[in-house]
Amino acid sequence: MSKDRPTIGTDGLALPILPPERDPRVWARLCRIMFYTPGFLALLLLKVGEPTGFGISVELLMLGSMSAIVGGLYIGTQSESAGADHSSRIGTWCGSLVLELLAVVPILCAVPSLFHELANSKLLHALTPGAVDISLGASELLPAVAILPFMLYQLAGFGTLHYIVSRPMNWAINIGILGLIIASTVANRQGAFGVEKALVGVLVIAMVITLFYGVLKLRQMQTLYDANSPPKAAK
Repeated sequence: MSKDRPTIGTDGLALPILPPERDPRVWARLCRIMFYTPGFLALLLLKVGEPTGFGISVELLMLGSMSAIVGGLYIGTQSESAGADHSSRIGTWCGSLVLELLAVVPILCAVPSLFHELANSKLLHALTPGAVDISLGASELLPAVAILPFMLYQLAGFGTLHYIVSRPMNWAINIGILGLIIASTVANRQGAFGVEKALVGVLVIAMVITLFYGVLKLRQMQTLYDANSPPKAAK
């Protein structure tokens, strides 16, 4: 049975509320999935060599794939054994933050435009004589529904960001993510690819800034916790 962490430090002040301990093996497996799936999909799209609308989707998929490697580097540093320091104790949390912000968010942003292009590609779907071209209509948006459980993951306290920023800021960040994804998808459907790239650029830059703040904040919290946590009872 797990034990609760101390809440009051040796200085009499409240200790930082850190994320719960997580199994790094689970996150390491997720890194492999996050690397191979979007990476291979992006390479297949490049081989197809078709539409303009694939451009930003391929870039986002490659960003998600490469970010999984970086996330794995953080997770690989996790240690509580001899020689562990402040940074090693937050390896898994930092890795999860990389995956959440720079792997999952770009993939969620790429999926709606990507599916639209795949469904309407003239190279991938050569029409036979007399065939009727049926539009998928609103059903094209079904893959984009995946963003809703991601929002629930973030706002219901499952995400790492929940422990780093205040609740109003967490809501603001995630509503901003949702708004930018919707706006970039609309721009893609309207053929405003320049606007789409600008919106995606804002989204990625915002995620990078949030990630930098989050990693440094986690290390600061862990340093403060280690400096003021009560000593463990002798066995």
